[in-house]
Amino acid sequence: MSASDSAFVTPSCFAQLDQLSLKDIIRLQAQLEQELKRRFERSLVLLFSDMVGSTSYFQRFGDAAGRQLQQLHLDLLEAAVLAHDGRIVDTAGDGAFVVFEDCGRALRAIQQVQVQLSEQNLSRARSHQLQLRMGLHWGRVLSDGQSVSGDAVNFCARVVASAEPGEVRLSREAFQELPAAWRVQCRPLAPVLLKDVAAAVELMAFDWRDRSQFPTHVLIGDAKDPQALPLLDIISFGRLREHEGVPANDVVLSHADPMQALQISRWHFELRRGAQGMVLRALSDSATLVDGQPAPKGRDVPVRVGCRIDVANALSLRLLAPLPCHAADADQTLVSMSRMRLDLSAVAAAGPLTGEIPAGARRAGS
Repeated sequence: MSASDSAFVTPSCFAQLDQLSLKDIIRLQAQLEQELKRRFERSLVLLFSDMVGSTSYFQRFGDAAGRQLQQLHLDLLEAAVLAHDGRIVDTAGDGAFVVFEDCGRALRAIQQVQVQLSEQNLSRARSHQLQLRMGLHWGRVLSDGQSVSGDAVNFCARVVASAEPGEVRLSREAFQELPAAWRVQCRPLAPVLLKDVAAAVELMAFDWRDRSQFPTHVLIGDAKDPQALPLLDIISFGRLREHEGVPANDVVLSHADPMQALQISRWHFELRRGAQGMVLRALSDSATLVDGQPAPKGRDVPVRVGCRIDVANALSLRLLAPLPCHAADADQTLVSMSRMRLDLSAVAAAGPLTGEIPAGARRAGS
Protein backbone atom coordinates (compact mmCIF):
# COMPACT_ATOMS: atom_id res chain seq x y z
CA MET A 1 0.00 0.00 0.00
CA SER A 2 1.42 3.43 -0.97
CA ALA A 3 1.81 6.40 1.37
CA SER A 4 -1.06 8.19 -0.37
CA ASP A 5 -3.28 5.12 0.05
CA SER A 6 -2.43 4.97 3.77
CA ALA A 7 -3.29 8.63 4.21
CA PHE A 8 -6.62 8.10 2.47
CA VAL A 9 -7.81 5.33 4.77
CA THR A 10 -6.79 6.83 8.15
CA PRO A 11 -9.70 7.19 10.59
CA SER A 12 -9.17 10.97 10.86
CA CYS A 13 -9.94 11.39 7.18
CA PHE A 14 -13.27 9.63 7.66
CA ALA A 15 -14.26 11.58 10.76
CA GLN A 16 -15.80 14.35 8.65
CA LEU A 17 -18.10 11.80 7.01
CA ASP A 18 -20.25 12.06 10.11
CA GLN A 19 -21.12 15.58 9.00
CA LEU A 20 -22.34 14.51 5.54
CA SER A 21 -25.97 14.10 4.69
CA LEU A 22 -27.44 11.04 2.99
CA LYS A 23 -27.49 12.86 -0.36
CA ASP A 24 -23.87 13.97 0.07
CA ILE A 25 -22.75 10.38 0.79
CA ILE A 26 -24.63 9.06 -2.25
CA ARG A 27 -23.02 11.75 -4.42
CA LEU A 28 -19.59 10.93 -2.98
CA GLN A 29 -20.17 7.23 -3.62
CA ALA A 30 -20.94 7.96 -7.28
CA GLN A 31 -17.86 10.15 -7.59
CA LEU A 32 -15.62 7.45 -6.07
CA GLU A 33 -17.06 4.85 -8.43
CA GLN A 34 -16.37 7.07 -11.43
CA GLU A 35 -12.83 7.72 -10.22
CA LEU A 36 -12.26 4.00 -9.64
CA LYS A 37 -13.29 3.23 -13.19
CA ARG A 38 -11.34 6.13 -14.66
CA ARG A 39 -8.08 5.22 -12.96
CA PHE A 40 -8.17 1.44 -12.69
CA GLU A 41 -10.66 -0.12 -15.14
CA ARG A 42 -9.22 -1.52 -18.35
CA SER A 43 -9.60 -4.38 -20.82
CA LEU A 44 -7.22 -7.30 -20.48
CA VAL A 45 -6.78 -10.80 -21.85
CA LEU A 46 -7.10 -13.26 -18.97
CA LEU A 47 -5.59 -16.74 -18.92
CA PHE A 48 -5.95 -19.47 -16.33
CA SER A 49 -3.73 -22.57 -16.54
CA ASP A 50 -4.36 -25.61 -14.32
CA MET A 51 -2.68 -28.99 -13.91
CA VAL A 52 -4.92 -31.97 -14.58
CA GLY A 53 -5.14 -34.71 -11.92
CA SER A 54 -2.68 -33.14 -9.51
CA THR A 55 -4.46 -34.39 -6.38
CA SER A 56 -4.35 -38.04 -7.45
CA TYR A 57 -0.76 -37.60 -8.68
CA PHE A 58 0.36 -36.33 -5.27
CA GLN A 59 -1.45 -39.21 -3.57
CA ARG A 60 0.09 -41.81 -5.87
CA PHE A 61 3.69 -40.56 -6.17
CA GLY A 62 4.22 -38.31 -3.15
CA ASP A 63 4.89 -34.66 -2.43
CA ALA A 64 8.37 -34.45 -4.00
CA ALA A 65 7.25 -35.80 -7.38
CA GLY A 66 4.10 -33.70 -7.29
CA ARG A 67 6.02 -30.52 -6.51
CA GLN A 68 8.42 -31.23 -9.39
CA LEU A 69 5.50 -31.53 -11.79
CA GLN A 70 4.06 -28.25 -10.49
CA GLN A 71 7.43 -26.56 -11.01
CA LEU A 72 7.64 -27.83 -14.59
CA HIS A 73 4.22 -26.25 -15.23
CA LEU A 74 5.34 -22.90 -13.81
CA ASP A 75 8.72 -22.92 -15.56
CA LEU A 76 7.13 -23.54 -18.97
CA LEU A 77 4.47 -20.91 -18.33
CA GLU A 78 6.89 -18.25 -17.04
CA ALA A 79 9.16 -18.62 -20.09
CA ALA A 80 6.24 -18.30 -22.54
CA VAL A 81 4.65 -15.38 -20.69
CA LEU A 82 7.93 -13.47 -20.63
CA ALA A 83 8.52 -14.12 -24.34
CA HIS A 84 5.08 -12.78 -25.30
CA ASP A 85 4.74 -9.74 -23.03
CA GLY A 86 2.37 -11.22 -20.49
CA ARG A 87 2.40 -11.05 -16.72
CA ILE A 88 1.77 -13.73 -14.11
CA VAL A 89 -0.63 -12.24 -11.56
CA ASP A 90 -0.89 -15.16 -9.18
CA THR A 91 0.09 -18.78 -8.68
CA ALA A 92 -1.72 -20.96 -6.20
CA GLY A 93 -1.39 -24.72 -5.81
CA ASP A 94 -1.47 -26.30 -9.24
CA GLY A 95 -2.75 -23.28 -11.16
CA ALA A 96 -1.68 -19.88 -12.45
CA PHE A 97 -3.44 -16.64 -13.45
CA VAL A 98 -1.86 -14.62 -16.27
CA VAL A 99 -2.80 -11.43 -18.13
CA PHE A 100 -1.90 -10.13 -21.60
CA GLU A 101 -2.65 -6.97 -23.54
CA ASP A 102 -3.37 -8.85 -26.77
CA CYS A 103 -5.24 -12.10 -27.53
CA GLY A 104 -2.86 -13.07 -30.32
CA ARG A 105 0.13 -12.86 -27.98
CA ALA A 106 -1.76 -14.92 -25.42
CA LEU A 107 -2.34 -17.69 -27.98
CA ARG A 108 1.30 -17.60 -29.05
CA ALA A 109 2.27 -18.06 -25.40
CA ILE A 110 -0.18 -20.95 -25.05
CA GLN A 111 1.20 -22.55 -28.20
CA GLN A 112 4.77 -22.23 -26.89
CA VAL A 113 3.80 -23.86 -23.58
CA GLN A 114 2.07 -26.73 -25.34
CA VAL A 115 4.89 -27.37 -27.84
CA GLN A 116 7.54 -27.42 -25.12
CA LEU A 117 5.29 -29.52 -22.90
CA SER A 118 4.93 -32.11 -25.68
CA GLU A 119 8.72 -32.30 -25.98
CA GLN A 120 9.03 -32.77 -22.21
CA ASN A 121 6.30 -35.40 -22.05
CA LEU A 122 7.87 -37.59 -24.74
CA SER A 123 10.87 -38.10 -22.45
CA ARG A 124 8.75 -38.87 -19.39
CA ALA A 125 7.00 -42.08 -18.39
CA ARG A 126 3.32 -42.09 -19.30
CA SER A 127 2.25 -42.00 -15.63
CA HIS A 128 4.46 -38.94 -14.99
CA GLN A 129 3.33 -36.76 -17.86
CA LEU A 130 2.10 -33.23 -17.27
CA GLN A 131 -1.29 -32.37 -18.70
CA LEU A 132 -2.87 -28.91 -18.56
CA ARG A 133 -6.26 -27.34 -19.10
CA MET A 134 -6.33 -23.66 -20.08
CA GLY A 135 -9.01 -21.00 -20.36
CA LEU A 136 -8.85 -17.61 -22.12
CA HIS A 137 -11.22 -14.62 -21.76
CA TRP A 138 -11.18 -10.93 -22.70
CA GLY A 139 -13.00 -8.43 -20.52
CA ARG A 140 -13.06 -5.36 -18.33
CA VAL A 141 -11.23 -5.63 -15.00
CA LEU A 142 -9.89 -3.43 -12.21
CA SER A 143 -6.11 -3.36 -12.08
CA ASP A 144 -3.49 -1.18 -10.42
CA GLY A 145 -0.69 -2.83 -12.39
CA GLN A 146 -0.31 -5.58 -9.80
CA SER A 147 -3.63 -7.05 -8.69
CA VAL A 148 -6.40 -7.84 -11.18
CA SER A 149 -10.01 -8.34 -10.11
CA GLY A 150 -13.55 -8.26 -11.37
CA ASP A 151 -16.32 -10.47 -12.68
CA ALA A 152 -14.34 -11.18 -15.86
CA VAL A 153 -11.68 -12.92 -13.73
CA ASN A 154 -14.34 -15.12 -12.11
CA PHE A 155 -15.80 -15.92 -15.53
CA CYS A 156 -12.39 -16.93 -16.90
CA ALA A 157 -11.86 -19.27 -13.93
CA ARG A 158 -15.17 -20.96 -14.79
CA VAL A 159 -14.16 -21.29 -18.45
CA VAL A 160 -10.98 -23.19 -17.55
CA ALA A 161 -12.89 -25.35 -15.05
CA SER A 162 -15.16 -26.50 -17.91
CA ALA A 163 -12.27 -27.55 -20.15
CA GLU A 164 -11.43 -31.19 -20.84
CA PRO A 165 -7.97 -32.47 -19.85
CA GLY A 166 -5.44 -31.08 -22.32
CA GLU A 167 -7.94 -28.63 -23.83
CA VAL A 168 -7.58 -24.87 -24.40
CA ARG A 169 -10.94 -23.05 -24.27
CA LEU A 170 -11.75 -19.49 -25.31
CA SER A 171 -14.75 -17.35 -24.50
CA ARG A 172 -16.72 -15.70 -27.29
CA GLU A 173 -15.22 -12.35 -26.25
CA ALA A 174 -11.65 -13.66 -26.57
CA PHE A 175 -12.42 -15.30 -29.92
CA GLN A 176 -13.79 -12.06 -31.34
CA GLU A 177 -10.58 -10.25 -30.43
CA LEU A 178 -8.52 -12.61 -32.59
CA PRO A 179 -7.42 -11.91 -36.17
CA ALA A 180 -8.78 -14.30 -38.81
CA ALA A 181 -5.47 -16.18 -39.01
CA TRP A 182 -5.96 -17.34 -35.42
CA ARG A 183 -9.72 -17.87 -35.64
CA VAL A 184 -9.32 -20.66 -38.17
CA GLN A 185 -7.47 -22.67 -35.50
CA CYS A 186 -10.52 -22.56 -33.23
CA ARG A 187 -13.53 -24.82 -33.37
CA PRO A 188 -16.94 -24.32 -31.78
CA LEU A 189 -18.14 -26.34 -28.82
CA ALA A 190 -21.70 -27.11 -27.84
CA PRO A 191 -23.11 -24.43 -25.48
CA VAL A 192 -21.77 -24.98 -21.97
CA LEU A 193 -23.37 -24.36 -18.58
CA LEU A 194 -20.89 -22.66 -16.25
CA LYS A 195 -21.17 -22.41 -12.48
CA ASP A 196 -23.20 -19.36 -11.35
CA VAL A 197 -23.90 -18.33 -14.96
CA ALA A 198 -27.62 -18.39 -15.74
CA ALA A 199 -27.56 -19.26 -19.43
CA ALA A 200 -25.39 -21.63 -21.44
CA VAL A 201 -22.42 -19.87 -23.04
CA GLU A 202 -20.69 -20.35 -26.38
CA LEU A 203 -17.06 -21.41 -26.06
CA MET A 204 -14.36 -22.30 -28.55
CA ALA A 205 -11.53 -24.84 -28.41
CA PHE A 206 -8.12 -23.74 -29.69
CA ASP A 207 -6.39 -26.45 -31.74
CA TRP A 208 -2.78 -25.38 -31.41
CA ARG A 209 -1.52 -28.28 -33.54
CA ASP A 210 -1.69 -28.31 -37.33
CA ARG A 211 -4.82 -30.34 -38.06
CA SER A 212 -3.43 -31.45 -41.42
CA GLN A 213 -0.50 -33.13 -39.64
CA PHE A 214 -2.02 -34.34 -36.36
CA PRO A 215 -5.00 -36.73 -36.38
CA THR A 216 -7.61 -35.90 -33.78
CA HIS A 217 -9.99 -38.88 -34.16
CA VAL A 218 -9.84 -42.59 -34.83
CA LEU A 219 -12.45 -44.74 -36.59
CA ILE A 220 -12.35 -48.26 -35.16
CA GLY A 221 -13.59 -51.16 -37.24
CA ASP A 222 -17.14 -50.73 -38.48
CA ALA A 223 -18.13 -48.23 -35.79
CA LYS A 224 -20.45 -45.56 -37.19
CA ASP A 225 -18.79 -42.61 -35.48
CA PRO A 226 -15.12 -41.72 -35.05
CA GLN A 227 -13.79 -41.54 -31.51
CA ALA A 228 -11.89 -38.47 -30.33
CA LEU A 229 -8.29 -39.16 -29.43
CA PRO A 230 -7.36 -38.10 -25.90
CA LEU A 231 -5.40 -34.85 -25.75
CA LEU A 232 -2.28 -36.64 -24.57
CA ASP A 233 1.23 -36.63 -25.99
CA ILE A 234 1.45 -40.44 -25.66
CA ILE A 235 -1.78 -42.36 -26.37
CA SER A 236 -1.78 -46.07 -25.65
CA PHE A 237 -3.88 -48.65 -27.53
CA GLY A 238 -4.47 -52.23 -26.41
CA ARG A 239 -7.06 -54.72 -25.23
CA LEU A 240 -6.38 -54.32 -21.48
CA ARG A 241 -8.79 -51.92 -19.81
CA GLU A 242 -7.34 -51.77 -16.29
CA HIS A 243 -4.11 -52.72 -14.55
CA GLU A 244 -3.51 -52.55 -10.79
CA GLY A 245 -6.53 -50.36 -10.26
CA VAL A 246 -5.72 -47.74 -12.91
CA PRO A 247 -6.66 -47.50 -16.61
CA ALA A 248 -4.23 -49.56 -18.68
CA ASN A 249 -4.87 -48.00 -22.10
CA ASP A 250 -6.22 -44.68 -23.32
CA VAL A 251 -8.03 -46.42 -26.20
CA VAL A 252 -9.22 -49.95 -25.43
CA LEU A 253 -9.41 -52.24 -28.46
CA SER A 254 -11.87 -55.11 -28.59
CA HIS A 255 -13.51 -57.47 -31.06
CA ALA A 256 -16.85 -59.24 -31.24
CA ASP A 257 -15.06 -62.58 -31.66
CA PRO A 258 -13.27 -63.49 -28.37
CA MET A 259 -10.60 -65.46 -30.22
CA GLN A 260 -9.87 -62.52 -32.48
CA ALA A 261 -9.81 -60.21 -29.47
CA LEU A 262 -7.03 -62.31 -27.90
CA GLN A 263 -4.84 -61.63 -30.92
CA ILE A 264 -4.67 -57.99 -29.80
CA SER A 265 -1.94 -57.48 -27.18
CA ARG A 266 -2.71 -56.03 -23.78
CA TRP A 267 -0.55 -53.03 -24.73
CA HIS A 268 -0.34 -53.05 -28.50
CA PHE A 269 0.96 -49.68 -29.72
CA GLU A 270 1.30 -46.01 -28.85
CA LEU A 271 0.63 -42.86 -30.83
CA ARG A 272 3.22 -40.24 -29.86
CA ARG A 273 2.79 -36.52 -30.65
CA GLY A 274 6.03 -34.69 -31.35
CA ALA A 275 6.64 -31.09 -32.38
CA GLN A 276 6.67 -31.97 -36.11
CA GLY A 277 4.06 -34.71 -36.29
CA MET A 278 2.72 -37.96 -34.90
CA VAL A 279 4.42 -41.35 -34.90
CA LEU A 280 3.28 -44.87 -34.08
CA ARG A 281 5.46 -47.02 -31.83
CA ALA A 282 4.57 -50.73 -31.74
CA LEU A 283 4.79 -52.29 -28.26
CA SER A 284 3.87 -55.83 -29.24
CA ASP A 285 5.42 -58.69 -31.17
CA SER A 286 2.02 -59.21 -32.78
CA ALA A 287 1.69 -57.66 -36.20
CA THR A 288 1.02 -53.94 -36.54
CA LEU A 289 0.75 -52.48 -40.05
CA VAL A 290 0.65 -48.83 -41.10
CA ASP A 291 -0.86 -48.44 -44.57
CA GLY A 292 0.03 -52.06 -45.26
CA GLN A 293 3.67 -51.78 -44.16
CA PRO A 294 4.98 -53.52 -41.00
CA ALA A 295 5.71 -51.31 -38.00
CA PRO A 296 8.62 -53.05 -36.19
CA LYS A 297 8.39 -53.24 -32.41
CA GLY A 298 10.01 -50.26 -30.70
CA ARG A 299 10.58 -48.28 -33.89
CA ASP A 300 8.78 -44.99 -34.61
CA VAL A 301 6.74 -44.95 -37.82
CA PRO A 302 5.27 -41.60 -38.98
CA VAL A 303 1.48 -41.47 -39.24
CA ARG A 304 -0.82 -38.79 -40.57
CA VAL A 305 -4.46 -38.03 -41.22
CA GLY A 306 -5.97 -40.82 -43.32
CA CYS A 307 -3.52 -43.55 -42.25
CA ARG A 308 -4.85 -47.07 -41.81
CA ILE A 309 -3.56 -49.15 -38.91
CA ASP A 310 -4.06 -52.93 -38.90
CA VAL A 311 -3.77 -54.60 -35.51
CA ALA A 312 -2.84 -58.31 -35.22
CA ASN A 313 -4.84 -59.22 -38.34
CA ALA A 314 -7.92 -58.72 -36.20
CA LEU A 315 -8.85 -55.05 -36.24
CA SER A 316 -8.39 -52.04 -38.51
CA LEU A 317 -8.35 -48.37 -37.54
CA ARG A 318 -8.34 -45.12 -39.51
CA LEU A 319 -6.83 -41.81 -38.28
CA LEU A 320 -8.95 -38.74 -39.02
CA ALA A 321 -9.12 -35.00 -38.35
CA PRO A 322 -11.72 -32.21 -38.77
CA LEU A 323 -11.97 -30.53 -42.12
CA PRO A 324 -10.04 -27.23 -41.92
CA CYS A 325 -11.96 -23.99 -41.62
CA HIS A 326 -11.31 -21.26 -44.22
CA ALA A 327 -10.46 -17.72 -43.18
CA ALA A 328 -13.56 -16.39 -44.95
CA ASP A 329 -15.69 -18.64 -42.78
CA ALA A 330 -14.01 -17.72 -39.50
CA ASP A 331 -16.51 -15.01 -38.56
CA GLN A 332 -19.35 -17.49 -38.95
CA THR A 333 -17.77 -20.12 -36.70
CA LEU A 334 -19.75 -19.15 -33.62
CA VAL A 335 -22.94 -18.71 -35.62
CA SER A 336 -23.11 -22.14 -37.19
CA MET A 337 -22.12 -24.24 -34.13
CA SER A 338 -22.83 -27.22 -36.34
CA ARG A 339 -21.69 -30.76 -35.66
CA MET A 340 -17.99 -31.08 -36.51
CA ARG A 341 -17.48 -32.72 -39.89
CA LEU A 342 -14.79 -35.33 -40.29
CA ASP A 343 -12.90 -36.04 -43.48
CA LEU A 344 -14.06 -39.55 -44.33
CA SER A 345 -13.06 -39.39 -47.97
CA ALA A 346 -9.90 -41.43 -47.31
CA VAL A 347 -12.01 -44.09 -45.64
CA ALA A 348 -14.42 -44.28 -48.56
CA ALA A 349 -11.59 -44.46 -51.07
CA ALA A 350 -9.83 -47.26 -49.21
CA GLY A 351 -12.94 -49.35 -48.75
CA PRO A 352 -14.45 -50.81 -45.60
CA LEU A 353 -12.35 -51.68 -42.58
CA THR A 354 -12.28 -55.30 -41.52
CA GLY A 355 -12.14 -57.08 -38.19
CA GLU A 356 -14.41 -54.60 -36.48
CA ILE A 357 -15.87 -53.62 -33.17
CA PRO A 358 -19.63 -54.03 -33.68
CA ALA A 359 -21.45 -50.76 -34.24
CA GLY A 360 -22.84 -49.47 -30.97
CA ALA A 361 -20.40 -51.52 -28.89
CA ARG A 362 -18.81 -49.70 -25.97
CA ARG A 363 -15.58 -47.94 -26.90
CA ALA A 364 -12.91 -46.45 -24.69
CA GLY A 365 -14.05 -43.15 -23.25
CA SER A 366 -17.73 -43.74 -24.06
